[in-house]
Amino acid sequence: MESWFIPLDIFMIICLIFVILPNLIFLFIIVVDRTCHTVPMILTANSCLAQVAFASDLLIISGFTLYNDLRQIRGHYFLCTFAGYLTYVTCAVLNYSFLLQAFYRYLTVVYPTRVFWQRKRNQLLFVGVTWAYALLFPLIFVFTGQIVYNADNQICQVPFKLSVSMMFAASCVYVIPVVMTVAIYWKLVHYVHEMNQRTTSVNRITRAQRELKMFRRTVTLLMILFVIDFPYALFMFMSFFNRAPQYHFRIAYVFVDIALACVMVALFQFTDPLKQSIRQRFHWHSEVVVQALN
Repeated sequence: MESWFIPLDIFMIICLIFVILPNLIFLFIIVVDRTCHTVPMILTANSCLAQVAFASDLLIISGFTLYNDLRQIRGHYFLCTFAGYLTYVTCAVLNYSFLLQAFYRYLTVVYPTRVFWQRKRNQLLFVGVTWAYALLFPLIFVFTGQIVYNADNQICQVPFKLSVSMMFAASCVYVIPVVMTVAIYWKLVHYVHEMNQRTTSVNRITRAQRELKMFRRTVTLLMILFVIDFPYALFMFMSFFNRAPQYHFRIAYVFVDIALACVMVALFQFTDPLKQSIRQRFHWHSEVVVQALN
């Protein structure tokens, strides 16, 4: 066992708790505050829920890893395969949650009069479809025994190597939602540029530019994940040539945890209704305390 295993395990656990607790607070505020019961905030809540689910799964994995490292055990724990399955599920849901936000922004700008697709019921249906898809596609890894225990990294995952399973997992979890989100972004940028060139009402252009600004924030969240999670993709690519480090999963998931923490902070910073609701609640609480003291 390497000397840096246990400090790294503890750091990952702290980082994941830092992700889970604020997102639970965000979800609570969105549920109880009626001003947050809008379609954009529902989609934001879906992203928060996906972060909680993803971070909780990684917290379980990190907890078992720390336990095994402390006792110097190199064995398959009973939840290992299920936790590995949930990793693909929750990561996919998080990436597709950003795609849903991008798709909604695109609809409100390009097809503002087609309110059918912008209704809460239909957007909730899309959310349900992405969760169902994310729950179903990794089952093939479970039933075919592709999720295996890696003793060096104390984790159950599809092995890093050039295989159909690895390419399928990467495509379903990451490539498809990211490529679709970026494609929608460029199409929306082109559309707004054309609107500026044409004779269009000022209100519509202003609204389109506002939605484009919100869209850029969604793309920024994806880029945070892409940049910080780059070591994971790099190790995957290196494994195609049998050059991945021995502890590639341990190293890669440190960056995944950091990326989740950064996304949590950015999501709060980019969501103005959520910030406003929290400020109002803290302001109300401070007034109550002052009045009680007086």
